[in-house]
Amino acid sequence: MAAHTVIDVMIILEREDRHILLAERANTGYADGLLNLPSGKVEPGENVIDAAAREAHEEIGVTIEPAALRTVHAMHYRNPEGQPRLGWFLATPHWRGHPSNAEPHKCAGISWHPADNLPPTTVPYNALGIAHYLKGETFSVHGWNNERP
Repeated sequence: MAAHTVIDVMIILEREDRHILLAERANTGYADGLLNLPSGKVEPGENVIDAAAREAHEEIGVTIEPAALRTVHAMHYRNPEGQPRLGWFLATPHWRGHPSNAEPHKCAGISWHPADNLPPTTVPYNALGIAHYLKGETFSVHGWNNERP
């Protein structure tokens, strides 16, 4: 039986200097020590825009109006364990509040990095989405036999 597809949202906070915010995963049991975008799963009954706004507030303490988010990339991804995921990468230069580590029990810290020169410790799923975003590519498939990068 095929695994259920997880729907993920990843939030790209855009700054004028082309730096983006990444968070270091900790104490989660998955990719601890690696950097990823503020992100999470869409909850039942929730749409991707509302999920992204919620996750930004939960993880980094900022408020993003849903209308300020724009979809910059969608990815159908199958991770190395075979779990299918549909990732929505949403970006905005507009938020209220100062980004901070709002989940210290799951995050070792947050930091800004040049979008075009990500640290090698960036979660591959996120790094792929950011690379496509920078190229203006709106859709990709990764981890499947019929990939469409």
